[in-house]
Amino acid sequence: DGVTEVLAHRSDNLRDKFMEIPCSEDYDSHRRFAGCTPRKCGRGVTDAVITREEAERIRRIAERGLSLGGSDGGASILDLHSGALSLGKHFVNLYRYFGDKIHDIFTEEDFALYRDVRQRIQQRIAQVFGISSSAMYLTKPTFFSRMNSTGAKTTHDEYWHPHVDKVTYGSFDYTSLLYLSDYSKDFGGGRFVFMDADSNRTVEPRAGRVSFFTSGSENLHRVEKVQWGTRFAITISFSCDPAHAIGDPRLA
Repeated sequence: DGVTEVLAHRSDNLRDKFMEIPCSEDYDSHRRFAGCTPRKCGRGVTDAVITREEAERIRRIAERGLSLGGSDGGASILDLHSGALSLGKHFVNLYRYFGDKIHDIFTEEDFALYRDVRQRIQQRIAQVFGISSSAMYLTKPTFFSRMNSTGAKTTHDEYWHPHVDKVTYGSFDYTSLLYLSDYSKDFGGGRFVFMDADSNRTVEPRAGRVSFFTSGSENLHRVEKVQWGTRFAITISFSCDPAHAIGDPRLA
């Protein structure tokens, strides 16, 4: 590939950066929803939606949840919606596995912050792509990820392969990532890479930074292997199809 352009440096403080690109044909093989299905495609980065302090609070939620388990390999997942938690080479349901002890781990305030952050990201995506935020639905999987340099033990640990979200998860129309740690300070490697025909374009994670994009083949991407340290992020995804909607997580 040879050519790499940095779309967002860690040291940048970006109000809004947006790059429009032609939509792929991926959306044609799915039902279209007026006022939501992408007609304008592209990718954006903003440091102006979530504060660093909020990102640190969100990261602590991820750390507490993931302290209950964790993958034997380099990538651990925590999904507050479904309860999926990496444990060794498998997944367990956090809520069934730990039962009432969950109330010792998470608080109502944690879940309220999570919901608030999700709503603000949804509103920013809607604004940038010129759609109604009420036409977008949170969809699964939406999850925390913790990545380190431990070798892969299962295919779930191999997070670095290029992929297209719309192909992997048919429900996805808009994908976002909220970064919860800093590239080159908390970890090395682990940059997000958009793989375009003419060059690679990278986003360097920074706590509080939101990267968002339309989910089709126009945004083929991968994550570099983490070389050292620990990289935390949360993937929050949206569908235009109400049949794929999920609710916000709640502390039962």
